[in-house]
Amino acid sequence: VIKSADTVIRYSLENARFLLSKNIKLLVVACYTASAVALPALRERCSLPIIGVMEPGARKAIRSTRQKRVGVIGTERTINSKAYLTSIKGIDRGIEVISQACPLFVPLVEEGWTDNDIASLTAKRYLQTLKDANIDTLILGCTHYPLLKGVIREVLGDEVIVVDSAEETAMVKKCVLKADNSLRDGD
Repeated sequence: VIKSADTVIRYSLENARFLLSKNIKLLVVACYTASAVALPALRERCSLPIIGVMEPGARKAIRSTRQKRVGVIGTERTINSKAYLTSIKGIDRGIEVISQACPLFVPLVEEGWTDNDIASLTAKRYLQTLKDANIDTLILGCTHYPLLKGVIREVLGDEVIVVDSAEETAMVKKCVLKADNSLRDGD
């Protein structure tokens, strides 16, 4: 079931209030749907730094693409929000963005079916449009999708660069905390 934007925003604000009560230094909105829909509301109501997962992934894809043909996969809400398209085009209007919702990927991952024939057939069906579009870079636009990297690479081939926005977001988080002198040393 696709949650309404209002529901996503309400849950995101509730989660933020809880985390703020724990005296956090920075908030990472690690859900792609929440990043796509609730980031402005969160930034409006919270005074500490807030990082979403869209922009770091978009920047990495822009740096990685050789032919300016970037694919984005995500949930229906994330894809319909056009947040990645907006992020990428806001940085480089010359990049073609081909988006594909992959709603069955989440239940496959939650079921633990990440490397079987069902996952492979589902990936082939979803990714064919991106393959036909000759993308050279793919953004994994959902926290579940990195668990399907093997199947995705099998379908698209090794020549397509796969961008995990979570990895890029972690690097941005580290830079923000370091610049703010809030990064802890050690474990």
